[in-house]
Amino acid sequence: MHAAAAAPAPQPAPHWVTSWGAAQQIPDTANELAAENWRDASLRQIVHLSLGGKQFRVRVSNAYGTAPLMLDGASVALAQAPGQAGVQAPTLRPLTFDGRASVMIPAGAEYYSDAVAMEVKPAADLAISLYFKAEPARQTSHNGARTHTFLAKGNRVMDASWADAGSVTRWYALSDVDVLAPRDAGALVAIGDSITDGYGIPPDTNTRWTDVLAARLRDNKQPLAVVNAGIGGGRLLREGLGTPLIARFDRDVLSRSGVTHALVLIGVNDFGVQHRNGPDTPADRQQLLADLKLAHRQLAERAHAHGICVIGGTITPYSGSDYYHPDAGNESDRLELNQWMRTSGVFDAVADFDAALRDPAQPSRLKKVYDSGDGLHPSLAGYRALADTVPLAALRQQCGSKK
Repeated sequence: MHAAAAAPAPQPAPHWVTSWGAAQQIPDTANELAAENWRDASLRQIVHLSLGGKQFRVRVSNAYGTAPLMLDGASVALAQAPGQAGVQAPTLRPLTFDGRASVMIPAGAEYYSDAVAMEVKPAADLAISLYFKAEPARQTSHNGARTHTFLAKGNRVMDASWADAGSVTRWYALSDVDVLAPRDAGALVAIGDSITDGYGIPPDTNTRWTDVLAARLRDNKQPLAVVNAGIGGGRLLREGLGTPLIARFDRDVLSRSGVTHALVLIGVNDFGVQHRNGPDTPADRQQLLADLKLAHRQLAERAHAHGICVIGGTITPYSGSDYYHPDAGNESDRLELNQWMRTSGVFDAVADFDAALRDPAQPSRLKKVYDSGDGLHPSLAGYRALADTVPLAALRQQCGSKK
């Protein structure tokens, strides 16, 4: 008699993983969407996915709303091309919430849509169209989309063509897109300031360092999404052009689906604003350094409690910046914090962005080829160098234990 063949081991169930996301903020006057673009109006927002899946869902945000947000219709489709309002008509699907076309999202809340049974590929451009009858009491947005959002009057969510659309380069009321992915897939959230947000890249090109890293991971067959949670002007400890990173870490990292890793690159605005706006005495500087180190420890402990590995990103040179006019004291503090990040053991790994971008002849400045021209933000070559610096081996390890 032949022994019965062993039954194949059951495959682990797939799970939700954030493929795209953005950090939320209250827009200032210059970045608010005019009320007429909310009233009986549609927004078509294009997002660039990093990980594919057989189903996906969208999370709509009213994080900073002071009253319920009424979403009166929505759809999803594959975009025709970056920077274009049209979508691929055969892929157009209604987006629903508990089977309904409209939904009320309470103040401060974010709601997931129903799952959409349509496979999306890695690096796909997804168009999410939202229809509103009225403007929100207070807007929730992401100012630095670096991508065109299209505007049209009326309920146009099921129209493939928006030939008459206006446009802005911001996202509104949109937090995440999750994909249903194999159990071995996860997500890295890169959280930081304008350098992570992609300041200076041409619109619709998806050339932030996080985009380049996502492509690098795909080339290495590493099933890890990359989510950008940068906010231009952001600080770790105090309000900047958004909530302090220490206060938004839970929403932007811990609450997202399938997150296994976080990369933190923050601090240049903490140093720069204190120096520019003063006072910036030696005692003030030492207190700021102590506060920055403590905050990084707090982030790492909270992440580890959720089984998330934390990579520390060293602060890149900015002595050539006219924005902050840093002095020798600022440079000394930057070097001290970077050395602490390398040696403290707080982080599971370090991405030494400072070493990657500094000019060997003038280590307090960006290497010319990596400088966008303002002495602070990287060029496109600089962003590529940041992506190449992230240690891929650190993105394969597991950390802590899920509570």
